[in-house]
Amino acid sequence: MKKNLLLKLCYTILVLVIVTNCNNERITGDSDDDTITILPENRLPQIHINTNGSTIVDEPKIDGVMTIVEAGNETFSGNIGIEIRGSSSQLFPKKAYGFETRDAANEDIDVSLLGMPEEEDWILYAPYSDKSLMRNMLIYDLSRDMGRYASRTKFVDVSINDSYNGVYVFMEKLKRDDNRIDINKLKEDENSGEDLTGGYILKLDKADGFSETFYDLNNSFPSDYLPNNNGSFQRINFLYDTPDMDDITPEQKAYISTYVSDFEDALASDDFADANLGYANYIDVDSFIDFFLLNELSNNVDGYRLSTWLTKDKNEKLKMGPIWDFNLAFGNANYCSGGNSNVWAYKFNERCPQDFWLIPFWWDRLLEDPNFVSQLKQRWNELRAGTFSESNILGKIDAYDLELTNAGAINENFDKWSVLGTYIWPNNFIGNSHDEEVDYLKNWVSDRLSWLDTSISGL
Repeated sequence: MKKNLLLKLCYTILVLVIVTNCNNERITGDSDDDTITILPENRLPQIHINTNGSTIVDEPKIDGVMTIVEAGNETFSGNIGIEIRGSSSQLFPKKAYGFETRDAANEDIDVSLLGMPEEEDWILYAPYSDKSLMRNMLIYDLSRDMGRYASRTKFVDVSINDSYNGVYVFMEKLKRDDNRIDINKLKEDENSGEDLTGGYILKLDKADGFSETFYDLNNSFPSDYLPNNNGSFQRINFLYDTPDMDDITPEQKAYISTYVSDFEDALASDDFADANLGYANYIDVDSFIDFFLLNELSNNVDGYRLSTWLTKDKNEKLKMGPIWDFNLAFGNANYCSGGNSNVWAYKFNERCPQDFWLIPFWWDRLLEDPNFVSQLKQRWNELRAGTFSESNILGKIDAYDLELTNAGAINENFDKWSVLGTYIWPNNFIGNSHDEEVDYLKNWVSDRLSWLDTSISGL
């Protein structure tokens, strides 16, 4: 950590003596007399959005024009439709946005942005309560490094109608696509035989629309099993994502709901661990293990119960993932032991049984199978030797921190949003500087890895 601070100090001294016009890119220091010039190649990609003064709302998307400047060069300029996105995060003044790229006729068009594969749907995630700015970036990078697709990400600066709005994370929206969630495209006329077997995308999440708790047979189907430690009013509901509630046919609804029900029946049965009769006939066990380890690594307080995606491809088993929305993970939540480094995330129901969204019974039951536990331990040890090594994870955090520092983005973001040293829901830790926030994250990760080494070994 001392080495990292020294690098920051050396860099600050360097940029203070640079005298050049860098396309008017600047960072304002702590006083009116401090102006630090940042070279264009060190700046984060600059995203400029112009809505001609129209207010961006949470549906419908409004028209806009977006320009992207990378290293001083314009790499994209085109039409977009943009809206506010998110659930509880909409309460924050720094809004997250979803947008689609459009052509001159204002029709959706696939484009490649910031070096990512062509698509039309994108997200500008707005780290606000996560004052490290990097929790989602970190977990998605780790997921891809272990061979599990997660949204590609890049730090960017965003300005809206010529007003700087802070550091954002540019992200791919999760959807069925050859370069995103790569599963078969299920058509409306595919209602029998093997065509009916995939691909499906389901979610465990808050319901869409005006009521986050409104589930019915149009948008979802319920589990036949109540979650452990339930208070009698909570149910597990599987939301239709792909095909969505407007496109999925009755035959497709019947198939995927029956498949999930058969899996749960097998898991709850006395023969649940049997190779021929048990749960393993229905699920991709490796994907469940990797999903478990990513959520446990970060003690994701939303894990397993919200922003939880499942896929069922054609002629394949049910898979967990991709992962999504870890801004409250890595010790950033002060409720239900979300800030602790020494608890199981999958035991959420025991700590907070009155929460409306609980975790399915699956994980407690899977850990009763010695074969599942054996595979879990083997995978953990394999990852700890590489992707999950302390040096690798802390090295990523240092690299993000250095990128943001070199870009001058930290000072500029927190000049815009003065949240350092202030409680923002649901912070478990309140640092007085970005350095303190990063140190907290790194120390939390180190403590978590140590606890998991012992706890997974003891399963």
